[in-house]
Amino acid sequence: MTESLSRIPGGLRYYFGAEARLRRTVEDTVMAVFDGWSYEEITTPSIDYYALFERGMGRDEAQRAFRFMDTDGRLLALRPDVTSSVARAAATLFASRTRPLRLCYAAPVFRQQTQSHAEYRRESTHLGCEFIGPGGRLADMEMLAIAVEVLERLGLENDYCITLNSAEIFNGVAAGLSLDANARAQMHHLIDIRDTAELQRFLASYSIPLEDRAAFSELTQLSGKREILDQSRRVITNARSVAALDAIEWMWRVVETLGLTERFEIDLGDVSGLDYYTGLTFKIYLSGAGARVGSGGRYDELTANFGRREPAVGFVLDLDALTDVLARKGSTEASRSNPEASDIEAEEADALFLEARRRRARGEQVRATQKDAG
Repeated sequence: MTESLSRIPGGLRYYFGAEARLRRTVEDTVMAVFDGWSYEEITTPSIDYYALFERGMGRDEAQRAFRFMDTDGRLLALRPDVTSSVARAAATLFASRTRPLRLCYAAPVFRQQTQSHAEYRRESTHLGCEFIGPGGRLADMEMLAIAVEVLERLGLENDYCITLNSAEIFNGVAAGLSLDANARAQMHHLIDIRDTAELQRFLASYSIPLEDRAAFSELTQLSGKREILDQSRRVITNARSVAALDAIEWMWRVVETLGLTERFEIDLGDVSGLDYYTGLTFKIYLSGAGARVGSGGRYDELTANFGRREPAVGFVLDLDALTDVLARKGSTEASRSNPEASDIEAEEADALFLEARRRRARGEQVRATQKDAG
């Protein structure tokens, strides 16, 4: 069937006028913040081997990529993710470069399967930064500080919430129960959808006392402030998970010192994410957005897929989601009509463009029209 070319495919769109200017302003603002924290811009290929993303994102996420064969029969994909490409560059192109690496990007990504109507975009632009080389809490906190500054610079200082968790909390519990891959995936899914009853039944099969089952299931339903950590320590006692709780508590103390507790929450039930997270995970939400506008975390095992293993942490913001919220808020840049242009008319092209150049040199916006000599 021949598609009408008067319409574009679903999940894609045009941007025009004030909205296009707003997108450019947001992108420039975010990239300026990254630059202010000494992150160097990197541009990755829009097309790459599908195996790169399958290895980096995990098979389930990578399958959302647009895939096709090249003339040599190799399976390629339109880039569905930038972090995988950056991790490979760190392990190969920049293998001998002094650590740490601070890299940032603004790049379109393409995904053909969507998780919800709110996220129905086949093409979106990711603004992200990756901190490769250092491990530990200071690097994690740097990501949170940069994310906060970006949102403040965009005038969203009262509209965001950043939720904190750690993959190691779940990993410690799963290891303590000696879960095989299938059972681990099942427990992960039950926590992710916050199905308390099924989670308690699942835990019952591992002879966990009823009181502990109920308490752990309740934890996965809650989000809040420091009290979440206090509640979790009464239930979660394995050393691996406790170390992760200690790390979150350390970051929470820094958040308190910065006076940002109103803008942060702890959510131990938010376990969704890419396969490469190994420690801190966080999600960024905005009032008025139907889904999260950003996410990040630690992915210490990712570069090992392409070379030597080294610690890494990063985050990404969705330009489209950010600008949607700003446009609805009546952002100055979004609501501004075209600047007042001065009309220039002349019968002769040389006179027309001489005058246009003079006015442009003064910074005026011009609209050139050749006068009808007839």
